Amino acid sequence: MEETIMVQDTDESILDVLKTALEMEGFKVIPILHCDDDVINIVDKNRPHVVVLDIRLADKDCINLCQKIKAKYPHLPVIALSCNVNIRDRYAKEGFDGYIEKPFDLDLLYRTIRLHLPLNSRSLD
Repeated sequence: MEETIMVQDTDESILDVLKTALEMEGFKVIPILHCDDDVINIVDKNRPHVVVLDIRLADKDCINLCQKIKAKYPHLPVIALSCNVNIRDRYAKEGFDGYIEKPFDLDLLYRTIRLHLPLNSRSLD
């Protein structure tokens, strides 16, 4: 079963790196450059296994989007991708299931995403 990961980042070069890295690991990737309500429609259509949103704690757009996703899909894991130094203290308070700090290590990216995949699709490596 190919897991689908939706990844959002407003920096196109970072989004390209994430897409390529995740595809190399065998994931189907849905890249998103914006963080607005249209993302809910994309989730509805594609039914990803995990959503990764680039957040800035001062800018609430993706935090609000996370809360909207969780209201509609409470069991869908949403992971914060952030360069904020205090993300490890804030991600759960903002409604995220996990976090990945920028700059990110690819092994940590893969482990974090696999940790949040449904049990029946997790790889045991």
